[in-house]
Amino acid sequence: MTILLPREEWGTSLAKKQFLNNNKNLIYGDLIITVTLLIVSNLYEISKEYLIYLVLFMMIKSALVLFVNYYQQVVKVKDNNVEKESERRADVDNWEELREKEDFYVLWVHQIKTPIAALNLLLQDPDKNEALCRQELFKIENYVEMSLNYLRFEAMSNDLGLKSYNLENMVKQVVKKYSSVFIYNHIAVNMENLDCNILTDEKWFCFVLEQILSNALKYTKKGSVTFYAEQDGGSIILKVKDTGIGIRSEDIPRLFQKGFTGYNGRIDKKASGLGLYLCKNICDKLGHKLSIDSKEGEGTEVSITVSKENVQTSDLTKM
Repeated sequence: MTILLPREEWGTSLAKKQFLNNNKNLIYGDLIITVTLLIVSNLYEISKEYLIYLVLFMMIKSALVLFVNYYQQVVKVKDNNVEKESERRADVDNWEELREKEDFYVLWVHQIKTPIAALNLLLQDPDKNEALCRQELFKIENYVEMSLNYLRFEAMSNDLGLKSYNLENMVKQVVKKYSSVFIYNHIAVNMENLDCNILTDEKWFCFVLEQILSNALKYTKKGSVTFYAEQDGGSIILKVKDTGIGIRSEDIPRLFQKGFTGYNGRIDKKASGLGLYLCKNICDKLGHKLSIDSKEGEGTEVSITVSKENVQTSDLTKM
């Protein structure tokens, strides 16, 4: 392997006298010996040929030593540059990570302020507004839960417990959590053909279902939300279909991008652009496939394809 020192590094090395300082004892020693040999040769009439051979030998020896020292210095400079570049990249990555978390918490604070403010107003007459108070409190709980899962997501691979779970039981668990929202908004819920087992992590899979159901209820003013499953070879496809306002076609390709809220989110002014981003990445790590199909004005259908076969944790997709 050939290592070359760039011109600017060589120039910097000379300008700082690093190379000369590191080898000055060798250079001074050779000069002293050469001068001494010249003096001795004149005093004792030593053969000039012998003297030339001796000086040449010293020059070759010194050149080899200088070359080795120079090579070591080149390697040291390159190692230092690589180390500095690695440190710089690590600093940039850490800074970007901190910025992402800062952006998330700024958005989170703005989101949670809305239900807190609404709750303060409603509590002025708690008996009359009890149902509304519960709705706003439920929103606060969901925002807090999303925040915790956002923090846990980075270490998710160490927190996976893949087992066989009954799909119907998990769907009922999530629907029960949102039962007050269904009742208050007069939205019907349908469950069809869900009695089957899938291989997943219950906690993270339910979190994905909660985010999908939360979006469905947020943008469905009347009608229903339907959960049903289809079998496709060795996979089960869970579909969540609502009769809401739907999604614009130009927004669909970007739904899983971090921070993207789309037209509906801009109108609603409460969307974070993090729910579907987390859902997609969680599904990737679980080995599931997440997709969305929607027509504006007709509703949205979210599909989660889950394998029924055994999956090794080490084979799961990583971000």
